[in-house]
Amino acid sequence: MNSWTTSHERVLAQRNAEGWMFLIETARDLRPARAAAPSGNALARALTEPVRVQAPRPLAVLEAGAGAVTASLMSQLPRGSRLDIVEADPRFATQLRHLVATYTAPAGRPGPVTVRQTRLEDLDTEDRYDVIVSGLPLTNFTPVQAERILARYMELLHPGGTLTYFTFVGMRELRAVTASRSEARRRAAVNEIMSAYERSYTIGRRTVWANLRPAHVWHLQRPCVSSGDPQQTRGEVSQ
Repeated sequence: MNSWTTSHERVLAQRNAEGWMFLIETARDLRPARAAAPSGNALARALTEPVRVQAPRPLAVLEAGAGAVTASLMSQLPRGSRLDIVEADPRFATQLRHLVATYTAPAGRPGPVTVRQTRLEDLDTEDRYDVIVSGLPLTNFTPVQAERILARYMELLHPGGTLTYFTFVGMRELRAVTASRSEARRRAAVNEIMSAYERSYTIGRRTVWANLRPAHVWHLQRPCVSSGDPQQTRGEVSQ
């Protein structure tokens, strides 16, 4: 079997297995700051920074690969905002709908929150978003899938909109030396795709050391106007 034919469903099953217990616990205890690990609040705060930066104006926000950030994200939406959550796994989507239905929001927030059971690449919408928060493990997909997901993210953003996601510190390098030869080739190809997007669109990268597994949080921005010169990383902040 060609390891490059990793199925979308297999990747999502792996992600959901890692985040399933978090979501169950979150549905039981809907404190907005709750996280999967004691130090997870710092990572959630870094991922949702683009929402706070653009407040208090109403925002259109999309979350793909929901889990440990969802409740925190809902608690920070400015008044009048809307949140769309994309989830391919039907069981996880059901838990997310329960979370949304039972969430006790701060006064006046959030606005409409909709859970859409579909793959991100198949999301059928004409809507565009100010912020996209991604929890999809892009390094676990095939290169073709990773490219489609990143391209779809950029397509779904308003010009000037921000995509935010995280990668674990050192994980790309570690997996490159511990994986099988075919798996290493697949990961190298995905990493190159991600690096190309990061070189072109990054407006900031925050390193969150106060996390169970230290992580880089990337903020990528869709250009406001087309330009022949790709945007370069503007700097890194440690937290």
